[in-house]
Amino acid sequence: MPADPSTVTPATDPSDTGRGTVADTGAPGPAGRTDAAARVGKRPSPFIVAAAVTVSLLGLLPLGYVVITGILTGWPTLSALVFRPRVGELLLNTIGLVLITVPLTAAIGVAAAWLVGRTSLPGRRVFAVLLATPLAVPAFVNSYGWVSAVPSLNGLWSGVLIATLSYFPLVYLPCAAALRRLDPTVEEAAESLGSSAWGVFFRVILPQLRLPILGGALLVGLHLLSEYGAFAMIRFDTFTTAIVEQYRSTFNGPAANALAGVLVLLCLFLLIGESGARGRSRYARVGSGVARVTPRRSLGALTPVGYLFLGGLFALAIGVPFWSVIRWLFQGGAAVWTEPVLVQALLQTVGYGLVGAVVTCLLAFPIAFLAVRYPSRLSRGLESVNYLTSSLPGIVTALALVTISIRFVQPLYQTTVLVIVTYLLMFLPRALVNLRAGLAQVPVGLEEAARSLGKPPFAAFLSVTTRFFAPSALAAGALVFLGIVTELTATLLLAPSGTRTLAIQFWSKVNDIDYVGAAPYALLMIVLSLPVTYLLFARSRLVSVS
Repeated sequence: MPADPSTVTPATDPSDTGRGTVADTGAPGPAGRTDAAARVGKRPSPFIVAAAVTVSLLGLLPLGYVVITGILTGWPTLSALVFRPRVGELLLNTIGLVLITVPLTAAIGVAAAWLVGRTSLPGRRVFAVLLATPLAVPAFVNSYGWVSAVPSLNGLWSGVLIATLSYFPLVYLPCAAALRRLDPTVEEAAESLGSSAWGVFFRVILPQLRLPILGGALLVGLHLLSEYGAFAMIRFDTFTTAIVEQYRSTFNGPAANALAGVLVLLCLFLLIGESGARGRSRYARVGSGVARVTPRRSLGALTPVGYLFLGGLFALAIGVPFWSVIRWLFQGGAAVWTEPVLVQALLQTVGYGLVGAVVTCLLAFPIAFLAVRYPSRLSRGLESVNYLTSSLPGIVTALALVTISIRFVQPLYQTTVLVIVTYLLMFLPRALVNLRAGLAQVPVGLEEAARSLGKPPFAAFLSVTTRFFAPSALAAGALVFLGIVTELTATLLLAPSGTRTLAIQFWSKVNDIDYVGAAPYALLMIVLSLPVTYLLFARSRLVSVS
């Protein structure tokens, strides 16, 4: 399964020796290949293998839940629930949303990346940072901002507007990172053969951006299938909003489970489609080459158009929701900050985020360790299982764990442990991709040297290896933290009674049409997310797309 394109990792592609850094994976193994396992140990620790297998089996629970529930429901009941006008309406809404929004976000993301990465537009470095900030604004907060400004928003095109403004950075960031690593000699060769600037873009640059575009588009599509709050606020029905409504009315009835099954199939179609479109083609430099800066193009008379596009995009994506939040805060005055629940919500959100990030990184480490130090079919299979699980909508994962906890482990129902497990399944790949990249950059020879000086294997690992991949681990934890802070759907279904995270309190106020009371919660979520978003942007400037 593809890694999360919004999570960027160090360049370790040997074919890109002019720009990237080749990971030291050890000396040649018995079969003449580079094999880290041949140097650090022939077999992995049974504890590491057991931990990795346990986490991956846990990740299969949501998918297994969907399959088993469908079988137990029976075909007559299941077909009656699936083949009905209401499901057809949801299907048209959801597919229409994906078919319109995904190409639109791809076009906007590529255009923005090209303007800040390949033109001499003054102020492009400022725009490069600003265009990443929409990731700090949850889609449901963006929807809140737009509904506050334009109360009549509703339906498909309103959903397209809000989703596009919320998710275009998922294409922009990986494309911007890829543009910085493209070989300029290919473009110069095309120009020397008579290609125009547009010809070079469409024939040379755009094909080389296929992987980041497809990866970002896949992420956008999966977000569209799983988003609840943004579409519920504008009264646009999708499968996720319908599942939540069914769950609240019938509490895990067969109708909600049937809709969840259809939603999973849509996710699988997206994954298969992206995998097929990706193909096996790769664009890489042959030979060592010399890293150099790509010449930038002047927009000339089109400079005002460039400013209008980038400035308008930022104003619509950030300016409107931020202005709405500030307007409601001014209207509420100092009283909105005196609500006693506000501090509790902030502390619970930070607590869930920190605990979830630490647990997720710790449990992702065995899988990353096996993938780097002991690559095999088993390690690849364990990775794929977790990528597949994370691609499922949070509502499906939450429904699965609710059902399992009620039927088999009743004491876990509505506990913090169950919430943390849900976060683990949803956000583990964010940690896995970063940890794997960090481990791949650690020179195994240094760890061997420490062991040769008398350090036990575990002590050598702690004293040498952890120091090298600590930055990747911190980035992994930060990205998981960002996901937890802005997560709404699964937390609504699973949180113990009395839980008041920022997202839950925000949604509670919005449901009560108390937009003034919701404003401080929205602002705090943005403030917590901004540092992590900047970290993501900073790393994307130094590394390549995984």
